[in-house]
Amino acid sequence: MGSIFKKKEANIILVMIVLSILISLRSEAYFSVENFIDIFKSNTVLAILSMGMLMAIITGGIDVSIAATTVAVTVITGKLMVNFDMNIVTVIITAAVCGIILGAINGFFISKFRIPPIVVTLGTLSIYRGLTLFFTNGRWITNIPLWFQDFGDIKPLGLPIQLYFLLGVALLSHIILNYTILGRGIYAIGGNPEATNRVGFKKERIELFIYSYIGFVSGIAAVVHSSIVKMVDPGALSGFEMEVVAAVVLGGANILGGEGSVGGALLGVLMLGIINNGLILARIPTYWQQIIVGFIILAAVSFDVLQRKRIERSMLKIDVE
Repeated sequence: MGSIFKKKEANIILVMIVLSILISLRSEAYFSVENFIDIFKSNTVLAILSMGMLMAIITGGIDVSIAATTVAVTVITGKLMVNFDMNIVTVIITAAVCGIILGAINGFFISKFRIPPIVVTLGTLSIYRGLTLFFTNGRWITNIPLWFQDFGDIKPLGLPIQLYFLLGVALLSHIILNYTILGRGIYAIGGNPEATNRVGFKKERIELFIYSYIGFVSGIAAVVHSSIVKMVDPGALSGFEMEVVAAVVLGGANILGGEGSVGGALLGVLMLGIINNGLILARIPTYWQQIIVGFIILAAVSFDVLQRKRIERSMLKIDVE
């Protein structure tokens, strides 16, 4: 039991329980099936994107263009649905392929030219957002086909269809990280970059895969986002990448690399969802969520840095002449 409660995930669960009790004291509507389904559905896009961001952070990287990529794909698929005869399968495939291409651009510059991920993705963030606004003139796409709008309202087994997309992406991410050699390489890059190539892992190929995978989940998130709002807003998700980072680090991923799990990231998303839902039910201005997200990032980064320094001080160093 002691080893269980040393894990970050257990601490997150305990904090969520305390938060839920406090929120329920302010609102009787909190502990209801409808409210929790609404929390899950409204945070599905955040959860899907966190699966991609998780892999980048495990390697010690980051992708701040993840939200811009998602919006760009929503515009592409939205225009295609309006102008061409498509079905849900072709929409999903198109979104995934477009996302992979945009993500691979990040991966190419990061892996080929060894440019820091933060620099590359800041650049593509501006490029993707600028191109999105250029091709739409900042106008919403509201004439989404009715069949796609109806698709967003489907509830297999009583659960929103969007949750099944999340389940599929989370399962795939879990398998990659825990049951493949590629997953071992991802953790190896974050844990000890210098030793990665020595043991046979190709860092460049792994990084190219990671950022292409982030593009893939961004494409899936684009379909989910459009199915929820039933329109395309080229200015949507502005600043959303910070919430994705906050969810992942809150879920136990070390911002310096080497640590993180799918379950922890999902718990981090749920924690942010509970906080936001509690603010709404308590009628507290939602801008407090941005303040809380900022504190979460600062606290998590500070904790990881202090923990890494403590570990380094405790390690025995031997100089070899």
